[in-house]
Amino acid sequence: MLAFGFGFIVLSAAASPLQNSGQFRAGSFVKKINRSFRQGSPVANKTEALRIFDPTYANQELRGILVKYEQASQFLRGIGLSPALDIPSYYLSSNASNAVIGVAVNDDTIPSPINPNASIPPVYKTVSTAIQPLKDEMSGTLDVLYYGPIEIGTPAQTLTVDVDTGSADLWVPVNCPNCDNRVFDVTSSSTYTSSRSKFKVTYGEGQVSGTISTDVIAIGSLAVAAQSFGAVSYESDDFNDAPNDGLIGMAFGSIAQSKKPTFFENLIEAEKVAAPLFSVHLTRNQASGSEVCFGCYDATKTIGPIIWVPVKSKTYWSVPMDGISVSSAGSVQMNIVAAIDTGTTLIYVPDSIAAEFYAIIPGAKTATQYGPEFYTYPCSSKLAISFSFSGQSFSLNLFDFNLGRTAADSPDCVGGILSMGSGFPSDLAIIGDEFLKSWYSTYDYSNGARVGFSPSVNNQ
Repeated sequence: MLAFGFGFIVLSAAASPLQNSGQFRAGSFVKKINRSFRQGSPVANKTEALRIFDPTYANQELRGILVKYEQASQFLRGIGLSPALDIPSYYLSSNASNAVIGVAVNDDTIPSPINPNASIPPVYKTVSTAIQPLKDEMSGTLDVLYYGPIEIGTPAQTLTVDVDTGSADLWVPVNCPNCDNRVFDVTSSSTYTSSRSKFKVTYGEGQVSGTISTDVIAIGSLAVAAQSFGAVSYESDDFNDAPNDGLIGMAFGSIAQSKKPTFFENLIEAEKVAAPLFSVHLTRNQASGSEVCFGCYDATKTIGPIIWVPVKSKTYWSVPMDGISVSSAGSVQMNIVAAIDTGTTLIYVPDSIAAEFYAIIPGAKTATQYGPEFYTYPCSSKLAISFSFSGQSFSLNLFDFNLGRTAADSPDCVGGILSMGSGFPSDLAIIGDEFLKSWYSTYDYSNGARVGFSPSVNNQ
């Protein structure tokens, strides 16, 4: 997904409380998951020989990533941050409401996701969950962009946004004469308020600008009455070919350019969601089926329990990354931070780590014809690649790692782990959709903040 890239709401009747990571041993579970992973997909079996790598998109995303994360180094050191959200005590008590899918709120036997062993029944306030379906914009076999609808204004107007856990600003086009996508008509909303505060975000070679405004923003039954957002009056031409209209940032509001809380943080502050977490399911080569579960965890999208990894910095959804392994060939050890980013398609690591990683793979080499960030490896390689976050191992599907052959008759394929190049923090990796298609991810503001990974139904 481009760094600047961009659902209808339904409620499922399935009820599934979150489980505490202490209920199972992560180590033995990871081994079981790895065996169940299909290193390839039905798509791969039919098109693998025909997939030819086109560097255009990867180079475009690479430029965008460098700009998107240009402040990462200072953010991760605590510089230039807005105040962090304080979780309401309501979510921290043993009577916390349940994070389940659907309308099973009449069942007082469902345990709390925060304290699943609590014997006291949950307390039900005016809380809810909502599932936002996402569309998958594809380019060949590459899943480029996941986006879905939000409602804005009174009466509500529907626009589409990219759900991006790598940024924290919400923006939509408003009074934008050069915008080709749908535009929010502020004159038709009785609740719209504009300010004089300027808003500008730069993404690689493109940018959007306007003013900070407020209005009602809703996803399903979840609504914020006065949500701040960027009312964009100018978009560079880069955005006109995108299928989405705007973007909703789901990282911590501490890094928002607007200096305002995110949509989801305002829902937490108002105690409107069943639990202070959201979950994301991304499909592989399917136009529909992806979703964001606000305040909930959709067990129908997983084939195993959740493994929690602590967040290192309440800026990005950043987790400790300590290794990458390749089959039995070896591993690269490290002590860096990985940003889990639904708004990025590929995987990016510092120069030195990329060089060490590909040195483990027999026959791998730099692909200078595309740029210093790229590497190739023999297409016939039978690789089992895993990432280690906080000492726990998570597999990468080989179909997603393989970006295609360098030519129709070439034995070499381009790897989906790219080097970040000079000028990028040497202690930061960006983990995008290439990885997240194998793992249903949950982003929890409680428990000190943590990210949960459950094996996705994509892998069964």
